[in-house]
Amino acid sequence: MSTLLLKNARIVDGSRETLSEPVDILIRDELIVETGPSLSATADRVIDLAGKTVMPGLIDCHVHVIATKLDLGANAELPNSLVALRSANIMKAMLMRGFTTVRDLGGADEGLVQALHEGAIIGPRLIICGKALSQTGGHTDYRGRFNRRPVDYYADKLGTLGRICDGVAEVRKACREEIMAGAQFIKLMANGGVSSPTDPIANLGFSREELLAAVEEAENAQTYVSAHLYTDAAIRRAIECGVKSIEHGNLISPETARLAKERGAFVVPTNIVYERLALDGADLGLPPASVAKIEDVRSAGIDALKTLYEAGVTMVYGTDLLGEMHEHQSEEFVLRGKHLPAADVIRSATLDAARALGQEGKIGAIVEGAFADLIVVDGNPLEDLTLLTGQGRHMPLIVKGGAIVKEVA
Repeated sequence: MSTLLLKNARIVDGSRETLSEPVDILIRDELIVETGPSLSATADRVIDLAGKTVMPGLIDCHVHVIATKLDLGANAELPNSLVALRSANIMKAMLMRGFTTVRDLGGADEGLVQALHEGAIIGPRLIICGKALSQTGGHTDYRGRFNRRPVDYYADKLGTLGRICDGVAEVRKACREEIMAGAQFIKLMANGGVSSPTDPIANLGFSREELLAAVEEAENAQTYVSAHLYTDAAIRRAIECGVKSIEHGNLISPETARLAKERGAFVVPTNIVYERLALDGADLGLPPASVAKIEDVRSAGIDALKTLYEAGVTMVYGTDLLGEMHEHQSEEFVLRGKHLPAADVIRSATLDAARALGQEGKIGAIVEGAFADLIVVDGNPLEDLTLLTGQGRHMPLIVKGGAIVKEVA
């Protein structure tokens, strides 16, 4: 049993617009066991954090840790061993930016979860959906118009984000197989996408009956459905069918935002990916057909932030970055901060993210009984969100599960 005592911590977790008064945080093994002013407990190590800010470990609710290339069709062709090794580096870099939990939205498997749990690789807590589900020709069907290769070819490819299933029976089977393989929620591609070659943004993915079948299978397994969605029609249909996690949501209307609030759905905006795709996508190998789609959703994503905020919809932090763009993960804070209060932006990656994932009080908070996932920041992020960027350069101390994973004197 090991104990760590952090003294004079001033906390920022998004629950208020000012720093907390100084408190002490007692950590025993992987959990926070006590917080309060001037704790007198003995500990194996004491660290004085006077003059610094302490935050819960950050949560990114939309990542793709196996997306080692921007060209996702090419990524699917890579050897599994190469994808796994590259993914390990991607996840370690995420942790060094202060992200102690990430939710993967397509591709990561139970093997990566186990490797992290065993300490074979270093990275955040990893919440997975297994392979995302797509209809033939939908988002994550990267075969293109002239590739008639059977989809079974991709079944055992770690670098493939999704799998193809058509019809209610196939959808049910796919959900059950992914849950059996370790999926903690189900991901559906219910709208067209930027990166896939044959589905315009406005295309709807899956029938209502298929959506309802996936929702029922998820609920039977005590979990929920997340869906890739852009257009208002697609978002409304998904909410009506019981989808709880709206990924992207760029073209949502005020009326549909109010429906999301009413039904208890949450939204994961991912605006940084469109900014980076617009700037770097073509140079990094994004196919021309995908480059042409970017502006269909880029500016609308910024407008959606205001729409969702005014409707009171819970927005959680997500990035959706791919390949060489992973390094921009923290810049979503600054992008949102231009349009939303800093406390709300921070809460999207802490308290609100934990609540949306059903882990309130376990992650995203500095409270007794929570995992001891913490970051220490030089300065006050409520006044300057750029302190959360720069590949963790403003974070002299990062703790995950009570273990110090980064310390700079």
